[in-house]
Amino acid sequence: MDLSELKLVTASNIIKLRTAAGLTQAELGAALNYSDKTISKWERGEAIPDAYVLTQMGELFGVTVDALLSSHDKWEPAPDPDEVPDRSYSVSMIIAVAVIGVWTLALTAFVALWLVGIIRWQIFVVAMPVSILTYLVLICVFGKKHHLQYVIALFVFSLFLMIYLLFVHINPWQIFLICALAEVLVFLSCNIKKRPKFLQKKKKPE
Repeated sequence: MDLSELKLVTASNIIKLRTAAGLTQAELGAALNYSDKTISKWERGEAIPDAYVLTQMGELFGVTVDALLSSHDKWEPAPDPDEVPDRSYSVSMIIAVAVIGVWTLALTAFVALWLVGIIRWQIFVVAMPVSILTYLVLICVFGKKHHLQYVIALFVFSLFLMIYLLFVHINPWQIFLICALAEVLVFLSCNIKKRPKFLQKKKKPE
């Protein structure tokens, strides 16, 4: 294995171990006393850590130095082309059917009342947060949480919008002032991350 190939193999191993541990480049750099730019160079294969740093990494991730410098094809199993697309397609369709189902029920109720001479547009106002909540629950169930904080924020906004539309006598700026603070709380809460145990500095015995 020449030097350029060794750099790429090591870079791949560092990326896999770091992401598996749920660390950012900055967090890994802090644990090793290096900047995130240095970690980025290692992960791009532009440089390779020295023996001491590799030993530190091995201790952090619970692997040997040899494991960091060796190719591990088994860490990247090729996805089954017959299974992955079908599973992704099915999950997306289930979520779509559920959300559209909420609006179909709302439209059915609206038309049914309309036929007897009752117009209740408020049905759609209530259907809005219900459909978003349905979507939120399903993406949590199926593990599709990439944009979870934005969906939660949208759900909170829809609740305040529903309150405003159903109770029009309420001043809008009062409602949306509370809504703005609630949105900030949502984003702050969703970005609370637990620090990995192995990054917690051990106290030196006195």
